[in-house]
Amino acid sequence: MLTGLPGPADVPRPRQMGGVVLYLDIDGVLNPESVYRKRGTGPWIFGAPGHWLFEHAELLADLLEPYPQVRIVLSTSWVRVYRSVRKVARKLPPRLRARVIGATYHSRMDPVEFAAAPRGMQVWADVRRRKPQAWLALDDEHEGWPTWCRDHLVRTDPVLGISEPSVLEELKTKLEAMSRERGC
Repeated sequence: MLTGLPGPADVPRPRQMGGVVLYLDIDGVLNPESVYRKRGTGPWIFGAPGHWLFEHAELLADLLEPYPQVRIVLSTSWVRVYRSVRKVARKLPPRLRARVIGATYHSRMDPVEFAAAPRGMQVWADVRRRKPQAWLALDDEHEGWPTWCRDHLVRTDPVLGISEPSVLEELKTKLEAMSRERGC
């Protein structure tokens, strides 16, 4: 059992198990990481002029187009903030929204303990529960990722997200490799 995170017996099994999963953070992946939320106005980006929320969502949708079996699990604090996978998924373009099957956070988890765990451990706990055949994670956080998970991580640029050229190339390469290995 992972310290500070519920084990498989503590949280209901995900509705969709197995398959090919992309763990998706939002801030620092689809838009700059400097997103803040103000009561009554919703999220906004601070200190990154010329950028907007979900600016790279269509780019991700295009990248995933050749891989229809890839499903998305949200690994973002937005799910805890909005208290709903569905509410967060509705902010994504339809092509991505249709792929969302859940989140690393579940309402039966202790939100304080969950938030205190490094993102990599949050993802790993979900991998243990969901048991995907293959998986990748898109995240700008790299601290706290277990060594056994780092090959599955595509570390994004905190401002440019997946649009940064070397990140984009790594993501394409890992999607192609996962497709060859798992028959996507």
